[in-house]
Amino acid sequence: MNASSFDRILRQVFLLPLLALLLAAGAMAWQMREAAQTVNSIESTDETIARTERLTGLIADQETGLRGYQTTRDPQFLEPYLRAGIQIPNELELLRKSDADAGSTRAVNDLESAHDTWQKGFAEPVIATIQAGGQTSDVELNLVGKREMDAIRGRMASLGATARASRQASIQRSRRQVRDLLTALVVAALLIGLIIGFYTRRQLQDVSFAFRKSHNILRLRAEQTFRSEQKLRTTLQSIGDGVITCDAEGCVDSLNDVAEQLTGWTVKQAHGAPLEQVFHIINEATRQPLENPVSKVKRLNSFVGLANHTILVRKDSSEIFIEDSGAPIRDKPGNLIGIVLVFRDVTMAKKSREVLMANEKLAVAGRLAATIAHEIHNPLDSVSNLLFLMDGQSTPEESAQFLQLAKQEIARVTQISRAMLSLYRESKAPVAIDVREMLESILLLMDRRFIALAVTIAQDLPEGLVVHGFPAELRQVFTNLLTNAAEATSAQRAAEQGGNEAPPGIVSITARPSPARIDSDGHRREEGVEVSIADKGAGIPREILGSLFRPFFTTKGERGTGLGLWVSRGIITKHGGDIELSSSTDPADRGTTVCVFLATHPVIDASGGD
Repeated sequence: MNASSFDRILRQVFLLPLLALLLAAGAMAWQMREAAQTVNSIESTDETIARTERLTGLIADQETGLRGYQTTRDPQFLEPYLRAGIQIPNELELLRKSDADAGSTRAVNDLESAHDTWQKGFAEPVIATIQAGGQTSDVELNLVGKREMDAIRGRMASLGATARASRQASIQRSRRQVRDLLTALVVAALLIGLIIGFYTRRQLQDVSFAFRKSHNILRLRAEQTFRSEQKLRTTLQSIGDGVITCDAEGCVDSLNDVAEQLTGWTVKQAHGAPLEQVFHIINEATRQPLENPVSKVKRLNSFVGLANHTILVRKDSSEIFIEDSGAPIRDKPGNLIGIVLVFRDVTMAKKSREVLMANEKLAVAGRLAATIAHEIHNPLDSVSNLLFLMDGQSTPEESAQFLQLAKQEIARVTQISRAMLSLYRESKAPVAIDVREMLESILLLMDRRFIALAVTIAQDLPEGLVVHGFPAELRQVFTNLLTNAAEATSAQRAAEQGGNEAPPGIVSITARPSPARIDSDGHRREEGVEVSIADKGAGIPREILGSLFRPFFTTKGERGTGLGLWVSRGIITKHGGDIELSSSTDPADRGTTVCVFLATHPVIDASGGD
């Protein structure tokens, strides 16, 4: 049963008794109106009876006064007659109005006519005769008066009897109405009670069924919620990352076991405490507190990740390196009701990464050692030979020529040694780097290596391209990329040679300025320099192209460490740039191109790479 059906039943259960009460009230009002009319009729009849009796008394007073005046001839006895004669017309009019039905009006009119006949035909002549001194003892005359008075009394009696009969009928009608009203009320109450009872019982049965059904559904949902909660708790406790949940105000609600181990706080100690007290994080380089994750999530209103090189200060003041992320918890309308924070200890991973990067640096140095030894040994042999020739039978002109050649070879050795030193001279802060000069020094160091691989370098390096960064690290990146390109080109050349003399392979290196623009992802890309290194090797299959920047992944077998591209990307990312690799295995256009972007004025985190 849905909410609308339940509301409909409630309305029906409420409206049915109300309707029944309204009907009962209407019936009672109708009966009470009838009873009131009956009471009014009784009151009117009582008034008619009273007026009839009062009129009877007035007529009796007239007759009595006339009889006394007729007997005594004393005018004092005539006063009741005269006083009653004044009141009788008014009483007759009131009696006519109080009982206004046709029969009663006619009876009152007859009574008035009979009274006028008696008064004018008997009483007034008698009074006039007496006042004139005549005699009024005539029997016939008195019998006429008596008959007329008897007629008046008969009409008065009839009028009174009619009024009393009407009163009795009204009383009987009133008693019958009361009895009928009580009977109707009892019957109506029983019928209404039965109707309401049966209807309400049926509706309540529906409600009860719906309630039991809803109760069962809620019980099942509660069990499912409990199982889901237990599953969630087990999941949170079993995952290897620390998880902290907070309310919307940034106070800690819960921690899983890993979070307790990493922070040094127990759930009981941390519950209700501010997150910045339990999860105290600082920057590795500046040692300054970082923004509270709760504040950052509320400010950005979205998923956030903390900056690299974050240190968590545990409760015992020990420190670990962490990586973490925060996300808002929302209710159904989308309001922020809490925040969940997930973090993990990366101390060992950071140390391992630093060791791997150092090893790769040493690997690069090892690969260059033989080349540099030849580069230095050959000029020194030339100098020794020139000195031997100068010590012999050479002419002054020849000695001068030999000396000039020796100076050139010594200058070459000096240039190589300086390039070697600059490759691994560490900088404490970013410096301005001439891109052309940096790349030419690398090419100088690798010249013998290129000759051995039968690779020719085609370079397009304009002057005036300057970026800021760490020279040693960038030299390491481009040394690695040039080595990969030369080896790929040489391997493809050897595969195509087939015992015949083949032309040297070509590796192209170009640099060009890159203006500020908005890239395809909608992010702003600052002004900088793009360096592209392209080879004509066999190309990289599409299925392994996405794995090249993973650590320890290599296509060189035992000759490779699988760290070169991974370390290179970390260094470029550290410098605020990016590195992209595209490759084709199509025989018509095979080869690989690596494009490195370096910002002119990057924001560099000097504390570490990747």
